[in-house]
Amino acid sequence: MASTRAASAGATLARLGFADPARAQQLLADPALGGLLDPLDDVFGDGLPDALARVADPDLALLALVRLMEALRRQEGRRTEERDRDVSHLIAALRHPGPGRDRLLGVLGASTALGDHLVAHPEHWRCVVEAEPRSAAERIRDLVTAVREPGELTRDDALRVAYRRELLGIAALDVTSPDPVAVLPRTAAALADLAEAALEAALAIATAELPVEAARCDLAVLGMGKTGGHELNYVSDVDVIFVVEPAEGIDEDVAVASGTALATRLMRACSASTAHGTLWPVDAALRPEGKQGPLVRTVASHASYYARWAKTWEFQALLKARPVAGDRALGEAYLAAVWPMVWEAAGRPDFVVDVQAMRRRVEEHVPPAEAARQLKLGPGGLRDVEFSVQLLQLVHGRSDERLRSRTTLDALAALSAGGYVGREEATALDTAYRLLRTLEHRIQLFRLRRTHLMPAAHADLRRLGRAVGFRGDAEAQVVKAWQAQAREVRRIHERLFYRPLLAAVARLSSDEARLSAEAARDRLAALGFRDPAGALRHLEALTTGVSRRAAIQRTLLPVMLGWFADEADPDAGLLAFRKVSESLGSSHWYLKMLRDEGSSAERLAHVLARSRFAADLLVSAPEAVQLLGDNAGTTPRTRDDIARRMATSAARRSTPEEAVSAIRAIRRTELFRIAVADLGRGIGLAEVGRALTDLSAALLQATLDVAVRQVEASTGRPMSTRILVVGMGRLGGGEAGYASDADVIFVHDPLPGAAEALAQEQATDVVKLLRRHLSQQGPDPALPVDSDLRPEGKNGPIIRSLASYAAYYARWSLVWESQALLRATPLAGDAELGDRFLRLVDPLRWPAGGLIPAQVREVRTLKARMETERLPRGADRRTHFKLGEGGLSDVEWTVQLVQLCHAHSDPALRTTSTLGALAAARAGGYLDGDDAEALEEAWSLASRMRNASMLFRGRPMDSLPSDVQDANGVARILGLPPTSGQLLAERYRRVSRRARSAMRRAFYDAP
Repeated sequence: MASTRAASAGATLARLGFADPARAQQLLADPALGGLLDPLDDVFGDGLPDALARVADPDLALLALVRLMEALRRQEGRRTEERDRDVSHLIAALRHPGPGRDRLLGVLGASTALGDHLVAHPEHWRCVVEAEPRSAAERIRDLVTAVREPGELTRDDALRVAYRRELLGIAALDVTSPDPVAVLPRTAAALADLAEAALEAALAIATAELPVEAARCDLAVLGMGKTGGHELNYVSDVDVIFVVEPAEGIDEDVAVASGTALATRLMRACSASTAHGTLWPVDAALRPEGKQGPLVRTVASHASYYARWAKTWEFQALLKARPVAGDRALGEAYLAAVWPMVWEAAGRPDFVVDVQAMRRRVEEHVPPAEAARQLKLGPGGLRDVEFSVQLLQLVHGRSDERLRSRTTLDALAALSAGGYVGREEATALDTAYRLLRTLEHRIQLFRLRRTHLMPAAHADLRRLGRAVGFRGDAEAQVVKAWQAQAREVRRIHERLFYRPLLAAVARLSSDEARLSAEAARDRLAALGFRDPAGALRHLEALTTGVSRRAAIQRTLLPVMLGWFADEADPDAGLLAFRKVSESLGSSHWYLKMLRDEGSSAERLAHVLARSRFAADLLVSAPEAVQLLGDNAGTTPRTRDDIARRMATSAARRSTPEEAVSAIRAIRRTELFRIAVADLGRGIGLAEVGRALTDLSAALLQATLDVAVRQVEASTGRPMSTRILVVGMGRLGGGEAGYASDADVIFVHDPLPGAAEALAQEQATDVVKLLRRHLSQQGPDPALPVDSDLRPEGKNGPIIRSLASYAAYYARWSLVWESQALLRATPLAGDAELGDRFLRLVDPLRWPAGGLIPAQVREVRTLKARMETERLPRGADRRTHFKLGEGGLSDVEWTVQLVQLCHAHSDPALRTTSTLGALAAARAGGYLDGDDAEALEEAWSLASRMRNASMLFRGRPMDSLPSDVQDANGVARILGLPPTSGQLLAERYRRVSRRARSAMRRAFYDAP
């Protein structure tokens, strides 16, 4: 019979939520719960187990209750009758269902740390059972009294014991609330009041121990962060700023020193670990100059700093500042001095830059291993909500004082009431924030440890789920609820910031926030749009109306505006998007691709706002947007593939002009493909150079074929000569850039029996047509064909026969021509003629025995003359990418001198690639390793910055950009944060100086 009853009881306990029913039975029968009472079953019946079943962890609560009763019975220093009376009162409270019993069991089942405190201080059970809401003044009074009358404890320990006593009452009301999410603001405010009381008590300790220092100054403590916002966690750093003013007749320096001593002692009173634990760290890092600045300042010193030096994030931090301890009048004086500055921050020229920096800092603080479990800093976490609300406050609070609340949920409600946030979005965000904060509270409450991570263990998740009201499968339900809210918060940012902008110009539902035109312009300006009025016009054009296209745009744009705003030129991005959308709006596949393939819309937004070059290409050929819908679509095509498609397309056209237009349309698409791959950092500098070279080679070949057919048609006779196009410079080296001309020389070779005069005439006509076709404005950027490196330069014939080249080189060739031929590579035309041309020029560019001393001097003289004569007027030698000190020319001439001197004996140097030759020179010992490294870094950085400048502005830029936006745009393309333009410029100057020194040693000083 006994075993049957035990089994039945065990099943009942398991059903009630006990994880270990057998142990629970033993604990329910423990003598600590009886003694002065009747047998357990008669006294408690099913009441106690039922009450325990409602707490977060019934097993933990029952064990803690037994420990508490044991501690209460053996309490030392009290008379037996007092102790027994206390036990009787507690048992009486436990016998009767009601709030008192629920509070005690709730605390014991939610927090092992508070359970341990009750075991250490069992007399504090009444603080739990009799818990009532208390004012900040009451808490301050009791904590200050505790430290002034500490009894046998030290003042610091008395503070800790009194703090925990107050914390018990807050937790008791919190964990027994029928709706813990609903009471979150009340709990957070009570915790902030308790922190305020602790700071006041800590200041009382400092004042008692340092009376002389206290007499010399007035000290105010300003609460920051969640303390100032009246929304504190159970365990959190308490952020503060200290303000001091001299007492009458005291020198300011003396007062500051005294205030520093008091503040230091206050911080230690709260933060130090003692026999009774610690409260929390007091963090004063939000003060001017952070940890490097003085701990305390006067009001005037604070105001001076914020007026001259403060960053935007510092004003964002000040948004929550309020006096919490010390001289309240001084604290209010501080606020009067700095509070107006908070609401001017959004008008600062660096507002967007600082906002972007803040967002990056938030993301960088998340360790990758923790990101998936972060309640605070992870995707969709608490910081996303707080950051969004605070930024909207800064933007719109300048003109609407109703928004100037320190508390997140109050500010969110004010934003909704003012029409800055839609009611639906505000409600969703409020719900998500309350749940996330409640989860954070319950996790911290368990051990009273500062953490923002969702637990991973089954038991912890089960307890957490039950703590917020889930019963069946609590572990799975709490994870599901958390993840759903995190996803909602992640989406809410786009809706919160950008959707109201559409409401200002489009027909949206009545639930949408309705910004005034002025408020919409303010928000766009704060997001980085330089022409907010123009942006609003684009939004209106895209979203107004009842068409399917307008409806889809209203869905896409809240997200895309955020992506535009992440880049250096959101205005250009939005304008280009409007142009592309207007061109393709009737195409069924376009909006469907953007709507259904999220990566396509994101890639499009970033490309358009990051690169005017790519945007212009896409506006000219909007159908190329299809490339963004396929990951393979942005992989550069091979030269043969491009040439084949160009030839096929040209063959279908009836006139040469149409054929060339079709060829260049393909080039335009391929340029866009390369640019997108480059902007997405899918390919590096070498791959970009090779892809652009292949594209130019295919273009030259296809256009050459059209020109040949055109000459044959106009003369009525077939070509009497074969033609070759030889790439020179960067094109010949396979290192072309976006802004590179096509440096070439033209060669022809008459067919057997052909008249040389006719062959020369036909070849000249072909070259003229080719150059004309490629230099005309078209759907793609023009490709200037520069043949100035030919024999006799601009004074020589535009094309020569191979025999004429041989005769010229045999009699007249100069060293500079041998140097130019180092990168000669056949690109288009007759392949066999290309081989013969290379056999002709190889002895010139790799002269047997190298250069004689006179020729080396000639090369050096030419370089020095070029530095003097070719640098454009007004250009800065320190910043010009090509001709400046440490620029591309310095590197290339150094490498080419090595090739001219040693390639005859070292085949590794016989390459047209600058970087390839540089590596061979280093490997062969012709260049010092450090010098070679410096030259390579400078050449690569200048080439990348040149390319990035062309991508960003859509036109060549030969020097470091002087405009801040241009500099930041270049930095963004190179993979740096969008505000790193100045840092990139400093890096270039440093790298180019190092390269210039290396060049002097290797080029001018070497024997």
